[in-house]
Amino acid sequence: MRSRFIGRLGPADAVTVGNAALGFLAVVAVTVDVGLAARLVLLGAIADGLDGVVARKYGGTEAGPYLDSLADVATFGVAPAFLVAVVSLREWGSPATLASGLSAEGLLALAGVAVPALYVAAAVTRLGLYTAYDSDSDETVGVPTTLAATIFGAIVLTGYRGAGIPLAGFHDAGFLLALAAVLTPLMLCDVVYPDLHAQDALVMGVVQAGAILLPGLYGRGFAFGLLYLALAYLVLGPVLYWRR
Repeated sequence: MRSRFIGRLGPADAVTVGNAALGFLAVVAVTVDVGLAARLVLLGAIADGLDGVVARKYGGTEAGPYLDSLADVATFGVAPAFLVAVVSLREWGSPATLASGLSAEGLLALAGVAVPALYVAAAVTRLGLYTAYDSDSDETVGVPTTLAATIFGAIVLTGYRGAGIPLAGFHDAGFLLALAAVLTPLMLCDVVYPDLHAQDALVMGVVQAGAILLPGLYGRGFAFGLLYLALAYLVLGPVLYWRR
């Protein structure tokens, strides 16, 4: 018996569903290797761009926008948030330490769970609103979840955590937690971001692939390049990114 769902899905939907699976794999990988989890998130970002290319070539389906947002929740919402929570709990211990008093580490551990939870809530809200109002537009309101997750993945792959070097006065967990705290409200802000043009999305995909696949210093160099591109779009995109 043929499933009633298979006949309603197109090639682009298959890529989108694959993105959701990558999100789950990234969550599992966080418990083993944070670097691997970051690579899987970035691979999901490539898949997120690829499904649009496939849809334009072979046609999309009515389910496509909904599947896309659901997949993005897994890969760009839950996976980065879980990464922050796991790194925070490894650094500061369980929030249960609050039971023995309001220690600094206990409060940080609690924040290490609460902030990622708010990050997921913001991602779900933003993606739901995007599906309802912006999916047919060439611009979107608020920082895209794909961009936020790309920043997380690129930062991890720059190698800072392996070197154990503090960034901006924070150690690994504190820096990632602060980043999540900043990106959470930005996903719900009123700033308008234009969609990337095809050639720019291709460049971003090539840099992402280099960060994912290349070993050692080469991969780290691509990770820094990806981070700079993502931060440039985050800060300058709403103002300077050209539109046609």
